[in-house]
Amino acid sequence: MSDAAPESPAPASAPRSPDDFRAAARATADLVADYLDALPGRPVWQPMDPAGRTALLDAPLPAEGRPLTELLELIGTRVMPAPMGNGHPRFFGWVNSAPAPAGVLATLAAAAMNPSSAGGDHADVHLERAVVRWIAELVGFPHPPPASDPGLPHGGGILTSGTSMATVLCLAAARNRAARLAGCDLREEGLAGLPPLVGYATAETHSCVRKAVELLGLGSRNLRTVATGPDGRLDLAALRAAVAEDRAAGRLPFLVVASAGTVGTGAVDPFEPIADLCAEERLWLHVDGAYGAFGVLDPAIAHRYAGMARADSLALDPHKWLGVPVDCGCALVRHTEELRGTFSLVPSYLRDETAGSFGWFSEYGMEQTRPFRSLKVWATIAHRGRTGIAADIARCTALARRLGELVEADPQLELLAPVQTSIVAFRYRPAGADEQLVDAVNRELPTAVQLRGRAFVTGAVYQGREMLRACLLNAATTEHDLTVLLDEVRSAATELTDHRMIR
Repeated sequence: MSDAAPESPAPASAPRSPDDFRAAARATADLVADYLDALPGRPVWQPMDPAGRTALLDAPLPAEGRPLTELLELIGTRVMPAPMGNGHPRFFGWVNSAPAPAGVLATLAAAAMNPSSAGGDHADVHLERAVVRWIAELVGFPHPPPASDPGLPHGGGILTSGTSMATVLCLAAARNRAARLAGCDLREEGLAGLPPLVGYATAETHSCVRKAVELLGLGSRNLRTVATGPDGRLDLAALRAAVAEDRAAGRLPFLVVASAGTVGTGAVDPFEPIADLCAEERLWLHVDGAYGAFGVLDPAIAHRYAGMARADSLALDPHKWLGVPVDCGCALVRHTEELRGTFSLVPSYLRDETAGSFGWFSEYGMEQTRPFRSLKVWATIAHRGRTGIAADIARCTALARRLGELVEADPQLELLAPVQTSIVAFRYRPAGADEQLVDAVNRELPTAVQLRGRAFVTGAVYQGREMLRACLLNAATTEHDLTVLLDEVRSAATELTDHRMIR
């Protein structure tokens, strides 16, 4: 009998070969290219086939592996035929962009490298610092010079999953500074020794701000709602009065959140006077620029952003108007030490004596293992350049103004707010219809339009009224697409109105 050890059982599926991967990668490129080419000619969105939905929901855990070619076929037949719709030029819903082709390609390369962008001396770390500077340059925010000096003495930031996380980081830094100015070491002592910290925002501010306030232990009741004017912009007199009231009551005002484009109407708050007040009162000015901050690149509306660069922090999303594939947000801060002082914690097993004065990116936020986000940002910006990006944004804002004109010229429609960026807030309002019917129809109208498949629009409530909000982010959209949208709105609204009257 042999003394040799028994052979291990053969694996259920052999490891991939280089040729297998190369063939599958080429097939994937064709699949993706065909998908993008076909988008304009297909329905914007349609409900999933029930059988297809069930196949995804109830998919059993596979016991054995499948070849790459078979996986690709499943992706092509079960996943890609049921998109959200945001790649289509007639997708006007929420704030979801079509993916930039350069970003799509870079995403594959970044996934192949698959590093952690926490820190160290490798390409993604240095590229992230470069693209953060590029983003700051695009929107006119203070940024470090493009030198090899590892320190960032002024302005900088970090890429995040999106503006929701960027807001958490920025507001945490604001909270930390407020506590420090009050003589409290927040990281050591917590909030217990402080009076209530109070922040200020309008009712049109994105919900991520309230979530951040709650998550940071400040309590949503300490996020004061400031009135807006008829144009949806923050009312400075109301803000000043609220700050004075809170100081008199023994509370500690510390934060103002201004918007560079509200989600509902695209309104841009008046940054210069808000920044003046924040300087007087020693308040941290945070700008929610998730969607709209890049609008500053359009000369036609750049004046609306005067003073935005005076903010202490700015949160924005390259995965919105720039079209960088999701996920990619960015937190920019005037003084990077505020972020580092809030989050830096370097255990011995992560110590890096060669990191320089900047340290690791993981010292500036919550993520330790961080994905390689910077490559798709770099590719997207490098492919279009500042000039191309500005032209794309200017096209979207011009189309939005044109849509506003079409709405105002239509006796069945009503424009609810001036078009300030590339969001158009409007509603169906036929002559003689009472407010109850108008609200009921407009509440149901977005879904009715979506189901028709020719255009996609979403709804919201603005100043107590149900409305439609069309967000234009796709430079491939044409004026004909705007006409199709309004035709669909009128047709669907007529059907809804007739149905309600018959009932």
